[in-house]
Amino acid sequence: MTPTLLLVEDDARLRHDLNLHFKKRGFAVTACQSGHQGLAAVRSTRFDLALLDIMLPGMDGLSLLEALRDVDDTPVMLMSALGAEQDRITGFTRGADDYLPKPFSLAELDARANALMRRMARTQVAKAPREEAAVQFDDHVQDVVHDQQRAGLTHSEYRLLVTLREHAGEALSKPFLYQHVLHRIYTRLDRGLDVHVCNLRRKLASIGVQHLQIQAVRGQGYILIDANIDVNGA
Repeated sequence: MTPTLLLVEDDARLRHDLNLHFKKRGFAVTACQSGHQGLAAVRSTRFDLALLDIMLPGMDGLSLLEALRDVDDTPVMLMSALGAEQDRITGFTRGADDYLPKPFSLAELDARANALMRRMARTQVAKAPREEAAVQFDDHVQDVVHDQQRAGLTHSEYRLLVTLREHAGEALSKPFLYQHVLHRIYTRLDRGLDVHVCNLRRKLASIGVQHLQIQAVRGQGYILIDANIDVNGA
């Protein structure tokens, strides 16, 4: 995908040069000359990188940075001719990821921009939900395997899990489960099914199965929720 860059710089010549430079690198650049224009862009577009001058007319770069941080965690590099240590500290305190004093070379700018985007890419990968490994059903021994570990299910527990899996996302009544799993008629005083469900939950948890959840449905029975299945079919 084409990376997006927010460039906010009031110096027309520098803005033009940086705009052209990043477009040649393959970025989709939104170039603004004031903090208020940058704020409007932030509210309408998700950026992969932001390059903000500190000294801007109207809303300065630090105020724009704070507004951007209220929206997302886009990597932000501040630019400024101000070289005081306190200015740099203030920028980092308000959420900047890097600080580039003017004047700077395009080579250094590229190196710093690349480093920021690599860091963000690693962060996004680390945050991305990972689909849990599937549970393998072994009909021969009537047991399940997850991460090379067997659950040690009884035949009744295995039939219960298979039946729930075949109707994943559907609430199954206790009379239905008693007939198809335990092969007997359900009575209100019979707690056998509840005991099997409790044991099944414990054994699945013991081998690290988290995406399969057996939930009680009040007044009905039980339902199997598989977190690895998109209920919307996507």
